[in-house]
Amino acid sequence: MNKNQVKGTLKDAAGKIQEEAGKLIGNPTQEAKGLKKQAEGKAEKALGDVKEVVKNAKDAVKDAVKKH
Repeated sequence: MNKNQVKGTLKDAAGKIQEEAGKLIGNPTQEAKGLKKQAEGKAEKALGDVKEVVKNAKDAVKDAVKKH
């Protein structure tokens, strides 16, 4: 996992907690902030996922070049 994947996962989890807390206390503002934080976390994790795919592809190309 890279730092974007970790940060994104943590932000998503924090957003879920904030959303549920907002529901529990009847505060739609906190609920909305939690949903926003979840969306940001998912986007950051997706960026990290893409970076991993690119890194793995780059490593595979390097390995293939070394063998020839």
